[in-house]
Amino acid sequence: MHAAPQPIVPRPRKVDFAFAEAGIPRHWFGGSPVATHVFNGVNLLFPLGERFFVRSVYAFIHEIEQDPALLARVRGFAGQEGRHAHAHEEYFEILEGQGYSVKPFLKVYEKVAYEWLEKVTSKKLRLAGTAALEHYTAIMAENALTERYLDHAHPTLRALMLWHAAEEIEHKSVAFDVLQRIDPSWSLRMAGLAFATATLGSFWIAGTAMLLLQDRAKGVDLRAADAKFAAVPRGEGIGRKVFLRGIRAYLRRDFHPDDMDNHALAAQYLQGAGLA
Repeated sequence: MHAAPQPIVPRPRKVDFAFAEAGIPRHWFGGSPVATHVFNGVNLLFPLGERFFVRSVYAFIHEIEQDPALLARVRGFAGQEGRHAHAHEEYFEILEGQGYSVKPFLKVYEKVAYEWLEKVTSKKLRLAGTAALEHYTAIMAENALTERYLDHAHPTLRALMLWHAAEEIEHKSVAFDVLQRIDPSWSLRMAGLAFATATLGSFWIAGTAMLLLQDRAKGVDLRAADAKFAAVPRGEGIGRKVFLRGIRAYLRRDFHPDDMDNHALAAQYLQGAGLA
């Protein structure tokens, strides 16, 4: 089994973003409704999703108790994910205060994903799905830290996303290493990838569309508003630079998350932000 020479033990960091005092506008990403709600859409998925990740890994906690190093990484992973979930939930209050109704979407998301899908899938598939989703989030995290597109975001949301990104890189291989310990079969890993791709893609699109439809209902001319954002370099879309890139890498039988060597990138950001 491939493993990093010195795996990082993730350390939870408590960060106060003071959302209520930050004066966050409705379209906080370059004035663009579409760009803003692409980010808002995935933000809506994080708290429930990250608690699911922790449950999926902790379902096998007794099977890794004889490996103190891996156990310490799992506990650090759980601590980081718990704080991410709390921070994003605090931001939901800002969305509601801006006039967006997100609670009905969250109820449907919870019912479909965690009251139904989680109950009808096996423990191993849920762990495999978690490992694949952590792979996708690590790619998104690297993109956020290297491509500088968050320079166009409101400073508070930029800080939230970059803190989250750096910690995702720190713990990106934890769920994968637990999966390799429990069942290293390539077929299970591929089933988890299919599960992760379908669920992340569908719920992300649904959340983004829900917010854009609410803007349109309030009379926002989405095309005119997005024209302000036209000068910003777009690069490749999420489908290519996250999903296609992620799938290509994950298909390799010898894949390991630490093949993508970006821990120094995360450490550099945390150091500069005073969070190291």
